[in-house]
Parts: sequence; structure tokens; C-alpha cells
Amino acid sequence: MVTEKDFVLPFSRFELGGFLITIADVEDAQRAWGDGIVKIATAHNNGGDYVDIATQHVEQLYAYDLSEVLFKPTMASIDQFRPTFESALSYFVASNGVCEEDNGFAIKGWTAVRFENSGIIINKLNAIAMGNYFFTDKDGAETKVEYTFGYIRDGLSNLRIVLHHSSLPASSKN
Repeated sequence: MVTEKDFVLPFSRFELGGFLITIADVEDAQRAWGDGIVKIATAHNNGGDYVDIATQHVEQLYAYDLSEVLFKPTMASIDQFRPTFESALSYFVASNGVCEEDNGFAIKGWTAVRFENSGIIINKLNAIAMGNYFFTDKDGAETKVEYTFGYIRDGLSNLRIVLHHSSLPASSKN
């Protein structure tokens, strides 16, 4: 596993005013993203306000209010790119009718999400992580998905997603 001590940076943390992104920051952001998906699914299953929770999830973790966001969700083939907050929300909870193909990825009953990073690149004020993440359903079965996430810091020093690409692994059948 790669750790922060494995990186040699051409600048000091002090040059950036403490805003340097760390591996721990990326892992915390990944954990928050996974926990948010589970929270949305739990609220949906329990009759809670899952749309409000999903709205907060997208607002807090994605940078739609700060930057262009490049979002290519796993289960999207017609409206395969989600450049707006509304289209991202549609993907997660299918509540606003923005993209007709959406069934609400985050309301499929996921009970856990875990990330396995293949690598993390930190470049001053942004970071990119790539690997697999695994979604556990109510029966304990895992769905493996490949991902690439890109992050920037917001004005409060929180990591926000500006790149989200995910896809199911290619079939081994040729």
C-alpha cells in the first residue's frame, strides 16, 4: 500500500498555506462518499427523506457550484455524462425526471461501500484516485466497479469531486 511517506514533493506544505491534499484526505473523501451512498439507501429503505440526503450528498461532495464536473456514472448509457447537479441527482435517486433511464443507483439497497485504490496522484491542489470500489447489497453480495475520481479543495478546505468516472469491469469473454 502506498503511503504519504512514499511521495517526494517539489514544494513544502507551507508554500500552499496548509491546503496540500494528502492521501488521508482522499481516503476520508472516499469514506464519506461511500457512507453517503449507504445513508441514501438506508433512508430509502426506511421511508426517510432519501432525496434530501442525496441532495446534500451531491452538494457537499461534488464541486458543481465551483467548477465543471466530469461525471460518467456506471449505469448510464443514454445520458452517459452528467454535467449538472440535477443530472447527478437523477442518477443517484431518479427523483427529478431529468434522465429517463435512471433507476436510482443509490437506492438499490447498498449496505456498504469499500474502496481499493490502485493509485493516488497528488499534484499540489488536486488529486486523482483510481481503483475498484465494491458495493455490498442486502444479501452480502458485492458488486465490483472500476472508478477514477478527481478532487479539488473548496473554500472550507473540503475535498470536492470534479471527476467521477466509473464502469463495470470488462467481460473476460472474447
